[in-house]
Amino acid sequence: MSSGVLYGLSAYVMWGLFPLFFKQLQAASALEVVLHRMVWSLVFVVLVLGVMRRWSWLADVRRSPALLGKFAVSAALLAANWLIYIWAVNNDHVLDASLGYFILPLVNVALGYGFLHERPRKAQWAAFAVAACGVLWLALQSGHMPWIALLLALSFGFYGLMRKVAVLGALEGMSLETMLLAPIALVVLLWGTSSGTMPAHDAHTWLFFVLSGPVTAIPLLLFAAGARRTQLSTMGILQYASPTILALLGVFVYGEPFAGPRAVGFSLIWLALLLYSAEGLWFSRKAAANAAAA
Repeated sequence: MSSGVLYGLSAYVMWGLFPLFFKQLQAASALEVVLHRMVWSLVFVVLVLGVMRRWSWLADVRRSPALLGKFAVSAALLAANWLIYIWAVNNDHVLDASLGYFILPLVNVALGYGFLHERPRKAQWAAFAVAACGVLWLALQSGHMPWIALLLALSFGFYGLMRKVAVLGALEGMSLETMLLAPIALVVLLWGTSSGTMPAHDAHTWLFFVLSGPVTAIPLLLFAAGARRTQLSTMGILQYASPTILALLGVFVYGEPFAGPRAVGFSLIWLALLLYSAEGLWFSRKAAANAAAA
């Protein structure tokens, strides 16, 4: 196994195992967990930037209000995604979170078409249609749209879109986002503590609050290292490790129901992802063969 695949797979496995970590914080509300995650993520990335002496990018940010504005939007989308995800995990909706990240690659296709003028190939449109049928089936069977899954996919999809047009490295981008979020989070936490609206917590909860910083940042750094060392198509296949682990945790660890209509809906989305991935591999190999022949 190449180092790039190992880094990328490590990142996706860690993301998939997140429920095991955030379930330890059920004594706190999802909002409080997100606020702490913002603050302690900033502490961790500042330490990393200090060790690596990577501060020069801040001058470019100060000279570009437009870039700062784009990252303000991406930070808000990231905070929303964190809040929805943690609420879902701690309220027994791990399978819904899994579904959201299975849908995400197809949401990215739609966003690329709508905002970046990308032209999906016919097989990609077919995969998108099959996935839409899966979502519609789940909506009809449950009597409502799978809002948690859709909100997770849309918030992270738009977050990825903003990061595509607001270019900074993975570490620098996350550092800027937490620099924008953490001061607000700290003010809210201090106000909540002084007013008594946020409860006192034991040492176990505080330990996991502090650990949420490195737990948030380390998979992102591993992902960035993997993306630099391996093909994008390979990373595209590896990304399914995360929602697969989430689904397994939801069913076998947390006992969430899966049989019946829900299984049919998931199966349609898995079929869509199989079609999407197979077409992507075929297209990349064909392009490589054409390039070699030329």
